[in-house]
Amino acid sequence: MSDLSLLRDREPFSHLPDELFEQLRASASIKKFPQHFHVFNQNDPFNGNLYVIKDGLVEITVLTPGGEEIVVDYRHPGSTFGCTPLFTGDPYTGGARTVKSTECFLLPQPLVVDVADKVPRFKAYFNHMVVDRVRHLYADIVAEHSQKALTQMESYPFKKRLSEIMSAPVLHCRTEASAREIAELMSQHQVRSVVVTDDGGSMVGMVTCRDVIGKVLAIKGADAEIITARELMAEDPVSMSPQTYMYEAMAYMSGHKLKHLPIVDGGELVGMVSMSDLLRYRSQKAMIMIGSVEETDTIDGLAAIHRSLVRVASSLLSETRSAPEVMEILSYIHHALIKRTFELCWQQMIDEGHSPPNVRYCFLIMGSGGRREMLLGPDQDNGFIFENFPDWQQKEVDDFFIPLADKLVHALDDVGYPLCEGDVMASNEAWRGRLIDWRARIDDWAANPEPHKVRYSSIFFDFTPLVGDAGLAHSLQSIVFQSVREYPGFLYHVMQLNLTHKVPTGLWGRFTVEKSGDNKGKLSLKKGGLVYIVDCLRMFALEHEIRALTTLDRLRQLTEEHVFAEETAEHIRVAFEALSFLRLRNEISLLQNGEPASNYIDPNALSKTEQDLLRSSFDAVSKLQSATRSHFGKGLS
Repeated sequence: MSDLSLLRDREPFSHLPDELFEQLRASASIKKFPQHFHVFNQNDPFNGNLYVIKDGLVEITVLTPGGEEIVVDYRHPGSTFGCTPLFTGDPYTGGARTVKSTECFLLPQPLVVDVADKVPRFKAYFNHMVVDRVRHLYADIVAEHSQKALTQMESYPFKKRLSEIMSAPVLHCRTEASAREIAELMSQHQVRSVVVTDDGGSMVGMVTCRDVIGKVLAIKGADAEIITARELMAEDPVSMSPQTYMYEAMAYMSGHKLKHLPIVDGGELVGMVSMSDLLRYRSQKAMIMIGSVEETDTIDGLAAIHRSLVRVASSLLSETRSAPEVMEILSYIHHALIKRTFELCWQQMIDEGHSPPNVRYCFLIMGSGGRREMLLGPDQDNGFIFENFPDWQQKEVDDFFIPLADKLVHALDDVGYPLCEGDVMASNEAWRGRLIDWRARIDDWAANPEPHKVRYSSIFFDFTPLVGDAGLAHSLQSIVFQSVREYPGFLYHVMQLNLTHKVPTGLWGRFTVEKSGDNKGKLSLKKGGLVYIVDCLRMFALEHEIRALTTLDRLRQLTEEHVFAEETAEHIRVAFEALSFLRLRNEISLLQNGEPASNYIDPNALSKTEQDLLRSSFDAVSKLQSATRSHFGKGLS
């Protein structure tokens, strides 16, 4: 009989009466699985057990259309897995693989089903009701897209998790180990790093081959028998979790010039990743494209990279990755392209004989770029912040930054980022200024919330620093929060303008489409749904002075602060994810057919499942609109 009692207070077991819990406890068995063991694979017949993790870490995997295995979730102690076929007996819809040595309770299906029939809340744990219905609709559509996608580049490794490529177990030594002992370990095991642990087995440092060479071999008279790991090691090395994506680790390691990265889960060292591991596993075409951005010296070269983004997006979306994940990767590439364009323009200014003034500056991008939610056809929204230099220095600043801004916006246009129709660009003096100038503008928007000023604020408030002194952007964010506090009616006026229209559904759930023009018979996924989620959550984030930039990060923090209930937040999240998916898929299809990107779709051309998803998403948006109107309209007329 297993000791299942340690799970008594965890969901879903906490819902069970004592006698039913005792039945489960008496019937449970325990099984241990070694590291990197496949407990079951996708499409394997159901083996008749529900798994509950007692200790360890398990990856949930699915197969891409090309047969590659990708990680979609992680399960920790106390979590269940293998429950999808529990009530149907169907084959497994995904696989389960251990990240490290794992011990599980195995509960027999007949008893679990019998208990579920007697305790509805227990069964509800495995059937997530209304929100899960939307999730399944979304997953079905993503899977259908994946099967149809004609991927043109191998991008799966671009989204591998570190748990899939890390080396384990990790070679380690004690703090008193000599340099010679460490060198012998490295030579014997053909590794270039050793983790240093204390008496309790916790990681306290790391010694690399470079440390041994630089601090022992290269020092005349150094004694390899006397010098210890404590003297050689870099203390408290940076680590990441097994769930981290490869591209995130590569970006961090490249930026901080790291060659080795310990992988830690719940305080336990479970693996090691080196830069050579990342280079070996990376997607050649995708990663070479990103790496080549920094090496490209021409605007034409950057434009060629920009044109290849549609292939990256198509490939990533075909992996059953969520649309927000794809948007984040695309934004990462967009940011790299824009930053490199800035660097080339700056160098051109220097080559032409211009001297940059000695002032701190920050180049901002705004809108979807600031939120890291860029798709395939973003235009420009950018500007400059400067430190509060004296008035007499204004001409010197203008003589350099005005021609730079003009050069920059036209270069970005050539790369593939069209000029902003509303002229929200650094070449417009309204989008350049010192902190004190920005303070005056923002106060004016808040004090006199005319429609065009509210529209400006909606773009501007999603800003992020891209080049220069990021501290200026942080100070500017504080100015924004202060203005919102000082003009409490401002968010009411923002709400009035941003929520003028309703979602495009009418009586009996019928879609409301454009009656004329180029988009006749279509509706806008952006203007009909996504923009409302973005705008509403931005308003709440401003009120609560939340600095998070992405829409879903804002939602997460607002939920943590109990602004939204968990179930409400999940419905909003799935709606945002689903609408983003449909929009991105539509953009990819249009661009691959030689048409310009657009967020307009014909809802009647969608499958019934997709139409159901769209209605459910619009329903979540409508409820969010109502909650926002109620909150920000309170006490005001």
